[in-house]
Amino acid sequence: MTLPADDQILITRVFNAPKHRVYRAWTTPELVKRWWSGGLGEVTVVEIDLRVGGSWQYVMIADGGFEVGFYGEYREIVPNERIVSTEACEGVPGEGDAVLSTTTFIEAGGRTTVTLQIDAGSKEVRDSIIESGMEAGLQKGWDLLERLAVSL
Repeated sequence: MTLPADDQILITRVFNAPKHRVYRAWTTPELVKRWWSGGLGEVTVVEIDLRVGGSWQYVMIADGGFEVGFYGEYREIVPNERIVSTEACEGVPGEGDAVLSTTTFIEAGGRTTVTLQIDAGSKEVRDSIIESGMEAGLQKGWDLLERLAVSL
C-alpha cells in the first residue's frame, strides 16, 4: 500500500492466476461471498449488476456481531481489464463518504497484477479509511481470492 497523493490510496498485488480467473472471482456474486470478508465475518449479501450505471452491494456480519455494508455504482467496465466504481460504507464512521475505486487487472506469464486505486476526495476520508484497518482486512480477503482464483 502506498499513498500517492493526500487523497489517494494505491494497493498492488500479484496473484498466481490468470486475469480471467481473478476477474471472474472478483465479479461473480457466489465467488465474492467466498473471499470478500477475509475470514473476518460472514458475507450475507452480494449483489452485482455488472454494467455501467449498475450497482453493487456487499454486506457482512463481522466477527464482533455488527453488520457492515458497502455499496456503489459502476462507472466504467472493461471485462478482464478494468473496473471503475464508487464505493460507500454503511455502519462505520464516515458512513456515506463515497470514494472512487479503480481496479485494473494486468496479466504477465500467467500471473495477474491487481492494482486498486482509491480516490477518497480528501485527506480526512483517506486517513479514516486507513485507520479503519482496511489494509489488513483487504490482504486477508485477497489471500482467499488468490486461492479461489487458482482453483477455478
